[in-house]
Amino acid sequence: MSVDEIDAGPVRVGILVLSDRASAGVYEDRSGPAIREWLAAHLATPWEERYRVIPDDRTTIERELLALCDVDRCALIVTTGGTGPAPRDVTPEATRAVCERELPGFGEAMRAESLKTVPTAVLSRQTAGTRGATLIVNLPGKPAAIEVCLGAIGRAIPYAIELIGGPKVVLR
Repeated sequence: MSVDEIDAGPVRVGILVLSDRASAGVYEDRSGPAIREWLAAHLATPWEERYRVIPDDRTTIERELLALCDVDRCALIVTTGGTGPAPRDVTPEATRAVCERELPGFGEAMRAESLKTVPTAVLSRQTAGTRGATLIVNLPGKPAAIEVCLGAIGRAIPYAIELIGGPKVVLR
């Protein structure tokens, strides 16, 4: 599929929720809907989502990221969860494993903004990177942190996608 074919329809956005408990139905996913709400409020470009809730398992995360990049051809994948220091928090490692280039400035900006109100934000390990024409961004798992973090990096997302050869994305 060429970039022209991707541009012909809505921009595809992957929303990947990493949570053992939400994927098992122990509790309702609130982080994915928070991402969806932010995108709906801020993306002027027509978009469609690819939404998945999976466990905190590195092999599963890598497989889903690869499918969202290489099969679904998402321009943007936003993950939520698995960015802390706990043993099951493996999202940054899975992201780095599938990315061709890391974009550490995204994580730095999100932590800097979060630290203004949450002293423990220094523990967050979220990052971002690219695979082909896909931008992958890791967000924390708390809905309130998602708003803060996307607010910190949102304006850079369209330009990053443009620079890697993805479709045109316009913010409101």
